[in-house]
Amino acid sequence: MKSLQERLGGLDVILGARLGGAPVSLQPIPGEIPVIQAVIGGREELPIFITASDDQVLCICYLWTDEEIIPAKRSELLELLLDLNPAIPLSAFGRVEGRYVLFGALARDAHIDDIASDVAALSDNAIDALDALSGYLS
Repeated sequence: MKSLQERLGGLDVILGARLGGAPVSLQPIPGEIPVIQAVIGGREELPIFITASDDQVLCICYLWTDEEIIPAKRSELLELLLDLNPAIPLSAFGRVEGRYVLFGALARDAHIDDIASDVAALSDNAIDALDALSGYLS
């Protein structure tokens, strides 16, 4: 079985093309679980982390922490996130260890073009989410 890095070979070129020629860098993150960080030029503050299991390829973008939510608006924000989930193409909101995320998942054998499409959509959705939900964050 190919390593994650081998599996994602060429993702930077395909993803950059899907995003209008934006430069994309892929960087392995050291650790027990293989993770590749995709950083898109002009969107450096919102890297996408890609990993794979036996069943899926998972792409995650971290958005904000619990501490960044305006306390008086927390319930309203959580309700809004649930309402927005069905309307976000190829992505869903979630929370990982107190950090809110957008994520997308594909089948383990997804083609590299499909992974690039998912990462591009996730990156666009993350920017849109931060713009739309900034009034709930400090």
